[in-house]
Amino acid sequence: MRVAVVGAGYVGLVSGACFADFGHDVCCIDLDQSKIDALMAGRIPIFEPGLQEIVANNVRLGRLTFATEIAPAVRAADAVFIAVGTPSRRGDGFADLTYVRDAARDIAGAIEGYTVVVTKSTVPVGTGDEVERIIRDLRPDAEFSVVSNPEFLREGAAISDFKRPDRIIVGREDERAEAVMREIYRPLYLNQAPLLFTSRRTAELTKYAANAFLAVKITFINEIADLCEQVGANVQEIARGIGLDNRIGSKFLHAGPGYGGSCFPKDTLALTKTAQDNGISLRIVEAASQVNEQRKRTIARKVIKACGGSVRGMTIALLGLTFKPNTDDMRDAPSLSIIAALQDAGAKVRAYDPEGTDQARPLVDDVHFAQDPYDCAEGADALVIVTEWDAFRALDLERLKQTMRTPVLVDLRNIYDGAEVAQQGFAYESIRPVAPTGA
Repeated sequence: MRVAVVGAGYVGLVSGACFADFGHDVCCIDLDQSKIDALMAGRIPIFEPGLQEIVANNVRLGRLTFATEIAPAVRAADAVFIAVGTPSRRGDGFADLTYVRDAARDIAGAIEGYTVVVTKSTVPVGTGDEVERIIRDLRPDAEFSVVSNPEFLREGAAISDFKRPDRIIVGREDERAEAVMREIYRPLYLNQAPLLFTSRRTAELTKYAANAFLAVKITFINEIADLCEQVGANVQEIARGIGLDNRIGSKFLHAGPGYGGSCFPKDTLALTKTAQDNGISLRIVEAASQVNEQRKRTIARKVIKACGGSVRGMTIALLGLTFKPNTDDMRDAPSLSIIAALQDAGAKVRAYDPEGTDQARPLVDDVHFAQDPYDCAEGADALVIVTEWDAFRALDLERLKQTMRTPVLVDLRNIYDGAEVAQQGFAYESIRPVAPTGA
């Protein structure tokens, strides 16, 4: 089929590349000329494992193209996916739909023949109705349907998630649109991916409900971790114990410095705003957002405590800046709050990240960016693991101890065995006790 994707950001580029890999003819459109120029030259503006190869292969085969002009691609398309940003609106946290509305207007001016307009962006419930009104007002004669098809991609595993999804949610209001969407996703039938058709509003709200639930799950295990530290229990063993219950599951039960990224912080705020606008209070989701923000500063105090209660004049080295591994995304990363708190307390900060350094530079001041973990640790009074990149899981502790001023390791992701680290001569702090305490 012929597919146009409006927006060549994270969701749009991954979706477009994967659709092309299915064999569809895809054109990704973006108003940013520099981004399109880079893509046409084979340069991928984001870091996502496997994306470079898929884009290059499908460009070579002629199935994937890029453009800044929307009209030619929309005129030729059977389906047009809207994959533009929906950032939090200043003031109230609601999703800013400016780019979605602009895309709808542009699409309206170019539609020829029956076209399915698909909102891939994360949008509040009722947005599909608005997109339909915009197009209908501008083009009363147009033959089209509006569908909601939210994405459920994890940064760092997006290609796998797209090709082997847990489920595909499609919100439609007519059978003709359903038939087009079935054909677009037909290549996934062999993988037996559940294709769930719902109403449009149900699909829109499903995306927010899923992200809010996962955010609550992360916040819950972080609060349990705080209790574990007071009573001498091990949060990792608790997470495993409750995760083996099929009703709960093991994913998103890893205690750490709090969630970040482009989805959870933004989507929980948007969902609570939608609820408030409809006279509903989502108290659990609201509490999760508040606790998560507090936790980032609390974790910084944990680092300060590990350094003897004060870091004034000390050098603290951070390993990992992105909100999770295998991405260069710095949006709402816990590292930003940790850096600010450490600097407020008088510390000098060094940092290293395998992919996120360029994205982090404009977001922080007075931070020395290192070339590798050992360069980062040189002369440091404490080394803090903030993001669990695989490259940090087997560090040479003896080499680190020789280069550091003081051998203090603060493991905010619990990727090391505390007893073994202590045997290497480090003072070790994590989000679990080294050994049970108490009777």
